[in-house]
Amino acid sequence: MENLKVTLVQSELNWHDKASNFMLFDHLLESNISETDLIVLPEMFTTGFTMKAEDYAETMDGNTVSWLKDQAKRFDSCITGSAIIEEDGSYYNRLLWVTPDGNAQHYDKRHRFSLAGEQNHYSAGSDRKVFELKGWKIFPQICFDLRFPVFSRNDLEYDLAFYIANWPERRSHAWRTLLPARAIENQSYVIGVNRVGKDGNDVLFRGDSGLFDPLGKMVSKIKPHEETVQTFQLNAEELKEVREKFKFLNDRDQFEIKL
Repeated sequence: MENLKVTLVQSELNWHDKASNFMLFDHLLESNISETDLIVLPEMFTTGFTMKAEDYAETMDGNTVSWLKDQAKRFDSCITGSAIIEEDGSYYNRLLWVTPDGNAQHYDKRHRFSLAGEQNHYSAGSDRKVFELKGWKIFPQICFDLRFPVFSRNDLEYDLAFYIANWPERRSHAWRTLLPARAIENQSYVIGVNRVGKDGNDVLFRGDSGLFDPLGKMVSKIKPHEETVQTFQLNAEELKEVREKFKFLNDRDQFEIKL
């Protein structure tokens, strides 16, 4: 494993306006990125967290995947974020993982946010995924997934978990608490990327994006309510040392997660 540079993009989102969001991220990335290995965008970065799946869905051949491929090539890095994707008549809140060579993989959100009725508009994912980058095994999750520690349990031998979100300010205490908890219990780096601003339903988001080390210590935090792009370096040797010194993962319970 090599050290890994990861760029967190904490931004506002233009409600139901894909073209404006593409322009927004074009500007943010161009202005703030010089060198990185991975760019992490918020959940539903093209529309905001909407239940109008039929109105804003695309296929894997649509503009969002094409835009992500262009950015991955442009910055010679992986890029990830979620969007509304239609496949075989079903709609998914789909995290897209795109590499500089144009390869696009995905993870479909497993835990749909019932308070907003997400389960009435989107199908649940059926797989736990791990992506690989520079020797790192990376576990992708979306927003509400953060509340389910069994699903995040590190029986997949991952090194980094990341959570992209539209997590409201009124429940920000849970966001700030559960991110370091996931790092501690899984002895992995954890990243959270959340949006800021208000959406079309007048819901306020404060961000609180950040990076936590394998002991749950906050390595860096982006200021709340600010549109900010920051790049951090994850230390591979530090991860190795923590796991060798504190062999807690060796004592994991064995169980099966039924999807």
